[in-house]
Amino acid sequence: MKLVQIDYGAGNVKNIQFAFERFGISPVLSSDPEEIRSADKVIFPGVGEASSAMEKLRKTGLDKVIPTLTQPVLGICLGMQLLCETSEENNTQGLGIISEEVKRFSNAVKVPQIGWNRIHDLNSHLFDGIDENEFMYLVHSYYVPLCDETIAVCDYEIPYSAALRKNNFYGVQFHPEKSSIAGEQLLKNFLSL
Repeated sequence: MKLVQIDYGAGNVKNIQFAFERFGISPVLSSDPEEIRSADKVIFPGVGEASSAMEKLRKTGLDKVIPTLTQPVLGICLGMQLLCETSEENNTQGLGIISEEVKRFSNAVKVPQIGWNRIHDLNSHLFDGIDENEFMYLVHSYYVPLCDETIAVCDYEIPYSAALRKNNFYGVQFHPEKSSIAGEQLLKNFLSL
């Protein structure tokens, strides 16, 4: 299986690479459109700020490539948020794959949310073998509201999308590569989609 991790300078690619290597898969790190298109599965990581991440995608032309992918794609953290139409973070235009606006938590709660939180209402093969109310590790100030594409829910100030799916595009707000056995199970499930 060819697993490609999109390289656009906005992801914690090493942790994700190590997570897959633990069960014998070595992801290829690439920004080459042909390499990405030829993958069996694609990881779209993201850490940092939305507008600068989108700027990097535009400079490499990957903003045009990613929406055309037909194999399973997994967006992680900011990678999931960039699948959406827009983000309140610096009024950023996203990839528009999911027609939602990414919103910021209010100042009524500690921002960013950092640490372990439960996910529930799991509704996808991505969560096979993962229990309702399992803990996952999160670090984020922005969230995707509940919507038709929500396949898991997390609560912090309000219920929000812990995971999304539209067609072959999946996204998780949490970091599976930092979420112990449950996170590892999710990555294995992604490989078997």
